[in-house]
Amino acid sequence: MVLSTGSNKIKTAVFISGAGSNLKSLIKFSKLKKSPIIIKMIISNNFKAKGLQYAKIYKIKKKVFDFKNALSEKKIIHELKKDNIDLICLAGFMKILSKSFIKNFKGKILNIHPSLLPKYKGLNTHEKAIKNKDKYSGCTVHFVNSKLDSGKIINQKKVKINKLDTPKTLAKRILIQEHKLYPSAIMKIFSL
Repeated sequence: MVLSTGSNKIKTAVFISGAGSNLKSLIKFSKLKKSPIIIKMIISNNFKAKGLQYAKIYKIKKKVFDFKNALSEKKIIHELKKDNIDLICLAGFMKILSKSFIKNFKGKILNIHPSLLPKYKGLNTHEKAIKNKDKYSGCTVHFVNSKLDSGKIINQKKVKINKLDTPKTLAKRILIQEHKLYPSAIMKIFSL
């Protein structure tokens, strides 16, 4: 996948719904000289999302939309195109994008998911992994297509499940790996 590279960094929007820890790690990554991206916009479906504070801290434009209907998606698409956004990173974004939205940015939307896909698509991934007595869980960065958590996998990181793990302790350890995996997935795509 080759987007507008060269001396220009790839204009990126990050979509969040919550605390924004993956957003923060992507912002830090974007500040590195070797990073191929620059984060131009933060979009959320939740005006109470803690991650929106990073917009203020790092002086990045932010927008909050309800994502409830096609009209709000049209507005988002308009904003993204207006700012020449070339890459969308979903980072803890808890809404499913419509097929037409995905079509508008085909091959330019990435997501990070807290399981080793294709296992455990959707929610409650840590509970499922523990309940099924899996030895490992982990995280996956993949391209977004119109099927939930089914796009082409870019990379994954395994995390061993300990006997005493709860969904909360496992989630914490996987999140640490997510912060490393997302930047490395972006590096991998743009070095192809």
